Amino acid sequence: MQTTQVIVMTGCASGIGRHLTKALAGAYRIVATDVNVSGLEQCARDDAWPMESVKTLKLDVRNAGEWEETLRVALAHFGRVDVLMNVAGYLKPGFGHEVDASEVDKHLDINTKGLIHGCRVVGRHFAAQKSGHVINVGSLASLAPAPGLCLYVASKFAVRGFTLAIAQELSPFNVHVSLVMPDAVQTPMLDLQVDYAEAAMTFSGGRALTVQDLERVFIEEVLPHRPLEVTIPMTRGLIARLANLMPATVVTLGPAFTTQGKKKQASIKALRDGK
Repeated sequence: MQTTQVIVMTGCASGIGRHLTKALAGAYRIVATDVNVSGLEQCARDDAWPMESVKTLKLDVRNAGEWEETLRVALAHFGRVDVLMNVAGYLKPGFGHEVDASEVDKHLDINTKGLIHGCRVVGRHFAAQKSGHVINVGSLASLAPAPGLCLYVASKFAVRGFTLAIAQELSPFNVHVSLVMPDAVQTPMLDLQVDYAEAAMTFSGGRALTVQDLERVFIEEVLPHRPLEVTIPMTRGLIARLANLMPATVVTLGPAFTTQGKKKQASIKALRDGK
């Protein structure tokens, strides 16, 4: 059964955003955005997004003006906006002393500044209407620093700090804020890490989460109950929180997790390559 609520979602041409658009389109009206317009339109065709409940729109999250236009179009098309879901993200493995300067900008511009622009523009609208729900997708890397992913970690640590701060700022306006922090999810972002030795720790857990795992958490927990923070899965989340509380444990235990990750990463690569 469809509600009257409207979601503005980023990163809908791939991975988590694409799946959530399809999964939620029957219950919500969605403004599905992405910088990749052709990819977005292809997803709409391939996944048969219902035209009456999904409006596709080009949005480069790094562009503050495009955020203003996205809000304007969403209000003109559906008449309201109730939920902002910042899903868009970027990751390229690399060690901090070796990464190119352009990668510093790309990680922070997309993962951090793009999300902040969205919260700023849509958050202002929510505060004025005295209701709304901001959902930011972070990562367990928002809690535990993973070597080889330092730029991604930096961007996601910043996302957590910003999210917790605006949760307090928007609370008096009856606006709820949630941060969803998943472990590695089986998406193109995970696929690309298989070929980077620097990303070994990504593979140190159990099975990778699926987009269906995230769908269940969003539908059963995040959207109806609007928690401040959610880690997925809970067990890895507890380990990440321990690392956050006791940073020295990362230095002590990190090499063991990296070694474990290297073995699994090699197995995944061998299976993929048919070896």
